[in-house]
Amino acid sequence: MLTLSNAVELASWEIEITQIRAQGPGGQNVNKVASAVHLRFDIRRSSLPPFYKERLLAYPDQRISKDGVVVIKAQNFRTLEQNRDDALARLKELILAAVKTQKSRRPTKPSRAARQRRMDHKNQRGKVKALRGKVV
Repeated sequence: MLTLSNAVELASWEIEITQIRAQGPGGQNVNKVASAVHLRFDIRRSSLPPFYKERLLAYPDQRISKDGVVVIKAQNFRTLEQNRDDALARLKELILAAVKTQKSRRPTKPSRAARQRRMDHKNQRGKVKALRGKVV
């Protein structure tokens, strides 16, 4: 069970976790122990509210396939349990990031006093640079 908010939870049957062997260099157990985790989560088949599904399917992330399946590979840790927890945390982070609404930007422009201060500073810098020239 993965809790996203007070009202939204994901059941364990919706998240498919499989063990795989981790990539990269390793010691004696690297070719024997399957400690990495592949997490698959089908957005369309899930019990998420429609708003969550729409936002997730439209979210620009390479971990979400065109079929609406989230695939997360976790292999940062040495133990299976830590990798499983890491994958679930990353799935939760992805869903919450997709659902978060961005604050709309209100276009602004600098005040007259700010423009005047900028021009005064530019003139001052220009005078300093002019003094660096050859003395006649």
